[in-house]
Amino acid sequence: MDEQLKSMQVMIAGRTYPLKVKEQDMESIKQVVEEINEKIKDFQLTYINKDKQDCLAMSLLTYAVELHKVKFSDTTPQQISRKVDHLENLIENILK
Repeated sequence: MDEQLKSMQVMIAGRTYPLKVKEQDMESIKQVVEEINEKIKDFQLTYINKDKQDCLAMSLLTYAVELHKVKFSDTTPQQISRKVDHLENLIENILK
């Protein structure tokens, strides 16, 4: 069954982009756009002589590196789940 796509507009680095997205993805997209704009702002403050395009490229590179680290990390979701379960057990034992 096809999901109905919703229209939304996002603003990145002062430019507006129209998107068609699943309704359940809208909030995540808004949060990511906010983070991207914050990274761009940080780069603009750090590198005053760089233009907005350079700051946008550096923000993209930052996200790509973070994604690459997560994608190629040795930790699987199952390992993370086991670690969380272990931590929960430790906390429960401490609270008893």
